[in-house]
Amino acid sequence: MTVELFAHPFSSYCQKALIAFYENDIPFTYRMMEDPGVGEAFTSLWPIKRFPILRDKGHVVMEASILIEYLHLHHPGPVKLIPEDPDLALEARMLDRFFDNYVMTPQGMFVRNALRPAESRDPYGVDEARKMLDTSYAWLDQHMQGRTWAVGETFTLADCAAAPSLFYADWTHRIPEQYGNLVAYRARLLQRASFARAVEEARRFRHYFPLGAPDRD
Repeated sequence: MTVELFAHPFSSYCQKALIAFYENDIPFTYRMMEDPGVGEAFTSLWPIKRFPILRDKGHVVMEASILIEYLHLHHPGPVKLIPEDPDLALEARMLDRFFDNYVMTPQGMFVRNALRPAESRDPYGVDEARKMLDTSYAWLDQHMQGRTWAVGETFTLADCAAAPSLFYADWTHRIPEQYGNLVAYRARLLQRASFARAVEEARRFRHYFPLGAPDRD
C-alpha cells in the first residue's frame, strides 16, 4: 500500500509537503479534502483538523516539517532534503522554522482576518503581521546574498518551507523590488519543477484566496 497524504492543493503547508514528494518522485495516494468521505477519515485520524497528515504502514504523521523528516527517513531518494552535514541540517531546520513562523504565520493573519465578519476583524493584528513580514523580507534579502537556495547550493527542507510561504506572502504584502536577492530567490523557487507542479495543481482553486489572487505567477 502506498503512502496516503491527506491534503488540499491550495494549502501552503500541503504544498510544502508535496514538494518533498515530488522532489524524490515518491508514490502516494492523494486523499484530497474535497473528495467524499475523506473529511471524516481525516478527522478520525487527527481531531485537531489541520492538514497535511500522512498515513503509512500504521503510522500517522502530523505537521509538514515532520512529514518531510519522515519521508527522509523511511522513503529516501536522491534529493537529500535534510543535509548529511549536521551543521547544515541544523541550519535547514532553523530556516524551516523561520519561514513557517515569520513568513507563513503573519501572511496567514491577513487571510484569517479577511475571512472574519467585518465586526470581528483585527486591524492591529494585521498591522503587526505587516511589520513582521517587512522585517522578515529585509533579513531574508541579506541572507540570500550569494546563495542559490536557503542553505547555499543545496535544495533542502528550508526551501520546501520557503516556496509556498513566499509565494502567498508576496500576494498578500508584496516583496519590495529593492530586495533583489529575495525577489530572485522567489522566482527560482517558482521555476523549481516540484513547486511549479504544486502551483499548477492548485491553480483552479485561486478563487478561494480571500484577498484576491493577483493575475501573475
